[in-house]
Amino acid sequence: TGSHVLQIPYHTLGRKWIGFHLRAQNQVLKKGVVDEQASSTSLKDQVKQREQSLRKVEQEMDSLTFRNQQLAKRVELLQEELAASEAKGKKSKNKGDSPSQQGLQQTQSVFDEDLQKKIQENERLHIQFYEADEQHKQQESQLKVQLEELERDHEQHQAIVDGLTSKYMDTIERLQSDKARLEVKSQTLEREAKECRARTEECDYNSLNVPPHNRRHQLKARDVAGQALGFVQDIVAALLNFHSYTEQRVHIYPLDSSIEPISPLNQKFSQYLHENAAYVRPLEEGLVQLHQSITEDTVTVLETVGKLKDFADHFTSYTHFLQKLLPYQLKSLEEECWTPLCTSSLTSKNQELQSDMKRITSLFDKLHSYISLLALPSELTQRIEVRGLTASSAVFTQLAACLHSLHDAVKEMSTHYSQKAGLEQELSTITQKLRTTNECLLASLGSLTSSTGKIATFFSNNLDFFTSSTGYSPRGGAGALNPLQAESMLGNKKKASDYMHAIRKPRPETVPYREALLHRRVLTSSTESREGLTQQVVASQEKIARLEQEKEHWLLEAQLGRVRLEKESQRIHDLETQLSSALGGGGSPAHSLGQAPGSPALASLEDGEMEERGVGMLTTTPTNEDVNEESREQLIKTHYMARVGELTTQLQVSDSKAVNFHAECRALAKRLAIAEKSRETLTEEIKLANQKITRLQDELATTKRSYKEQLSMMSDHLCSMNETLSKQREEIDTLKLGSKGNSKLLKKSR
Repeated sequence: TGSHVLQIPYHTLGRKWIGFHLRAQNQVLKKGVVDEQASSTSLKDQVKQREQSLRKVEQEMDSLTFRNQQLAKRVELLQEELAASEAKGKKSKNKGDSPSQQGLQQTQSVFDEDLQKKIQENERLHIQFYEADEQHKQQESQLKVQLEELERDHEQHQAIVDGLTSKYMDTIERLQSDKARLEVKSQTLEREAKECRARTEECDYNSLNVPPHNRRHQLKARDVAGQALGFVQDIVAALLNFHSYTEQRVHIYPLDSSIEPISPLNQKFSQYLHENAAYVRPLEEGLVQLHQSITEDTVTVLETVGKLKDFADHFTSYTHFLQKLLPYQLKSLEEECWTPLCTSSLTSKNQELQSDMKRITSLFDKLHSYISLLALPSELTQRIEVRGLTASSAVFTQLAACLHSLHDAVKEMSTHYSQKAGLEQELSTITQKLRTTNECLLASLGSLTSSTGKIATFFSNNLDFFTSSTGYSPRGGAGALNPLQAESMLGNKKKASDYMHAIRKPRPETVPYREALLHRRVLTSSTESREGLTQQVVASQEKIARLEQEKEHWLLEAQLGRVRLEKESQRIHDLETQLSSALGGGGSPAHSLGQAPGSPALASLEDGEMEERGVGMLTTTPTNEDVNEESREQLIKTHYMARVGELTTQLQVSDSKAVNFHAECRALAKRLAIAEKSRETLTEEIKLANQKITRLQDELATTKRSYKEQLSMMSDHLCSMNETLSKQREEIDTLKLGSKGNSKLLKKSR
């Protein structure tokens, strides 16, 4: 392990040195590569320049060779001419030179020079003409190509222009048609706008506003509905009694059904009267439901009270029931008039009752019409005005008048019926059952009269409330409230109440900031001083154990001292008794005291001395054995009780120590588990680090190999570049030498 520990820094130093050396070599190689790249680029530029110069030289060489060929031909011609002239000269020499021939030779030489100049100029002109012709041909071909391209472009552009013109023409035609259509549409829209402006001038947008909720109106409406319910209940009870007693009278008069069968008409009439509860009771139930629907949280207007329609339906069914009863009622009264005992006065009263029944039925029909009108939707009646009043106000007014008429009709019928009952009382054939039935009928009619009078008076007193504004009209408008506005109003009211309830909620108690800071300081200080407190607890526990040991020792000492004191007091008491007995027996005190060693006094003295010598020894005297045994038992009990108490305290202390040790063991176990987990994580990290080290070593080895391969490749490349450069230099040198030789030859030829 020690050698391994020593090898680790050497390995790290070796890796660092290798890395540093490789970085240095890498920098040198990079610099060399950059220099070589720069030199290679410069050499490439030089090669390009040399190639360009070489091409120029080759062109010059071509032109020079062409010129040399021309000159060679010219030289050959001149040599031939020279040879011809020399041959002629020889012939002329042979013949003799004459002055005319010399003049001819001079002129011939001048002509030859002019001819040579003309020939040179002609050659130069031919060359220029050839070059101009070639340039003209090239320009002509280029212009032809450009012309073809331009013609193609022109054709393409012309096709595009034709397509665009056709497209634009179509677009223009379509836009013109759209313009005409839009002009027509704009004219119609202007006309509609004028009509809308005219209509909007007549409209009132304030009717679209949502009205506020009127709690006072709701309370008043509920109070009025409650009063009306009480009156209607009285009317329903009176009608039930009236129909029931009428059925009972039909069975009694003019024929008693218990004696003989009644007529089929009265049987049918009785059957219909027996069904009165099915038509009268729903009136009360419908009004009860209407009263229950009117609360403080609802909107009570004619447009929103849906239960009024149910009450109107029940009232319609009762009106139909009365219309169904009316012919049977009239026929029954006529049948009473046909009886032989019916007098003319009774007949007139029956006729008056018939007219009263017709009138009451017609009044109930009117009431049914008015209640049905009130139950209709407001859109059907809100624009109707009767004598400056709205439809609902007019209906309420007519309803109040109809109720008063009903009260008068019922009152008249009650009067006529009482008169008829009085006339029937005078008949000799009247029975007690008929008399009782008549009294009940009169009582029901009296109750119906008072009930109709009360409801008529109630309706008249509250007519202003019914006909006045409902208190739910939209702000700034005079229109009626529709159900949608009522729903919006109730929704807004609920939102407002929820909001008020939400803002009135008590806020939860929070801890003040200073108190929270104080608690935090206490918590931090307690956590910081935890170790100190544990040390103090351990020290205090040790001190308590030591003090408990001392306490136990001193308790034992105190018990022993108490026992010794009791024995001494007992011994003194025994000595006093012995002394008193000895003095009473006539013996001298000296004689009594100077007894043999085996006497009880000496024995007690010896016992006392022995007790003084041996602390904690429990001995008894020969006298008073019972007292000594009791005292000894008491001492033993107290000793063991004290010992038990001490042991219990020690047990409690040991339990507390055990609990403390258990808590410490649990904490140590948790620390051990945490340490194990940290050790496992560290081992995993070490494994990962080792794997990373091996991977880095492999990467280092691969980079080394790659660097070596790159260095070898770079060296080979540099060698090849040097070889190519040397070859190029040699070629350049040879070309330079060849160009110099050619230039010298040209100079020589010139």
